[in-house]
Amino acid sequence: MATTVPRILVVDDNRDSSDVLAELLTLHGMTARPAYDGAQALALAQDFRPHVLLLDLGMPNIDGFAVAAALQEDPSYRPFIVALTAWNDDATKARVSAAGFDGHLAKPSSLTSIMKAIKDSAPVWQD
Repeated sequence: MATTVPRILVVDDNRDSSDVLAELLTLHGMTARPAYDGAQALALAQDFRPHVLLLDLGMPNIDGFAVAAALQEDPSYRPFIVALTAWNDDATKARVSAAGFDGHLAKPSSLTSIMKAIKDSAPVWQD
């Protein structure tokens, strides 16, 4: 059986954070790309078709909630969406869940936690 390499889109307006995490995931055998705002994330999702989005919530203009909502409008494409955010209060966690995210990770988050979230998404990307 062939193994699919997961495509990960790391979305964060902190360019260093997005770049470093995308590079780490690439070094762990995944195909990862960074995006630096919501508009770029939506544009990249059209062509890259990531299996998983690691999505910051607090971005200017188009925030993570709006990105998730826009992606969920397409019935033919449903990536696994994980909030990766400094917002870790109970109200935000409830809002993330209500918005249809598949997970929530608080920043700073360990690479182990991020890799577990990606592993949890395996039904989305494995053959």
